Amino acid sequence: MISMPVYQLEKEPIFPYPHLAEASGLLAVGGDLSVERLVQAYAHGIFPWYSHGDPILWWSPDPRMVLYPDRFKASKSLRRAVKKEHFEVTFDRHFPEVIRACADRPREGQDGTWITPEMTDAYIALHDQGFAHSVEIFAQGDLVGGLYGVSLGKAFFGESMFYTARDASKVALFHLVDRLQQWEFQLIDAQVETDHLKQFGAINIPREEFLVQLGEALKSSTIKGKW
Repeated sequence: MISMPVYQLEKEPIFPYPHLAEASGLLAVGGDLSVERLVQAYAHGIFPWYSHGDPILWWSPDPRMVLYPDRFKASKSLRRAVKKEHFEVTFDRHFPEVIRACADRPREGQDGTWITPEMTDAYIALHDQGFAHSVEIFAQGDLVGGLYGVSLGKAFFGESMFYTARDASKVALFHLVDRLQQWEFQLIDAQVETDHLKQFGAINIPREEFLVQLGEALKSSTIKGKW
């Protein structure tokens, strides 16, 4: 297997081609988390992922896990949870609280979180500029679940979700998909494979195929602002 170089980013928000990434998906290191650079990254199928104390690492994995809104699989139990209507669902009203809850939520098999304070501030700035969005789930006035991600064109890039009440994050995903279906979004980028997302119909596709589909999705205007 040929080992590819990891690129050092300069001040300009420019990235190497995604196909130059290492086998692990690691493409570049350095740069910053400015709104301009993050938008450029997502538009080219690249995202940041690193631990506290490490330099910023940029990834473009192959294969890529995607979830198509029109192929979303909702189990009977999830549909029952949605129909019970004991959750209150909102969009973009509590973005900072959602991303901080995602950062604070313990993850099985993970020591700490990749959602560092720097990342938190960066995505709140993306939200303020209308590119990042959240779904919030409340029960009896308490925030019990939610998710957040980035939206460009007709593509949504899922970042993280959390729950403190059963089914809350699944209900958040259900309502996100419902909204994206109404707006004819073409894909949800789930980045890397997880069994959790496979149950909803997410599949792996080659990176080249993902980039082609992303390019098609980006031909549409971005729905910015509060959702």
